[in-house]
Amino acid sequence: MAAGVGLLVIFLAWLAGPGLFGITNGTPGTTVQAEVVQPVPCTGGGATETVKFEFGGRPMEGSLNACGHGKGERLEVVVPDGAAGSAVSVHAADAAAGASDGRRPLGLALLVFSCFAGGMYVFLVLRGPRRLAPA
Repeated sequence: MAAGVGLLVIFLAWLAGPGLFGITNGTPGTTVQAEVVQPVPCTGGGATETVKFEFGGRPMEGSLNACGHGKGERLEVVVPDGAAGSAVSVHAADAAAGASDGRRPLGLALLVFSCFAGGMYVFLVLRGPRRLAPA
């Protein structure tokens, strides 16, 4: 019975998809073409380049946490939803901050292990204590 419940939990977790483990595949924002206005060399940490792009029908400038691009170079950036004002913080469209495709298999493996451990605990409780035979 416990093994069946464990398998049911694993099957339902697999059907729930990546959202069960807090994994999101989409990036919150709009991808637009941008042009580097003020490039920064990659000599120190915390380099921020200035890019210009068109968003919502009007030209905007944004700060891009990157370095090493050439002046006038075009690249795709993601503008966050609800961006307003003259300067917006954007990030490269091909960058994935904090995402790892290994989280779902690891989460599922931990779920399988916990179901197995719970099933073994139920088995040991139902079996009861064992008495040692006299020598």
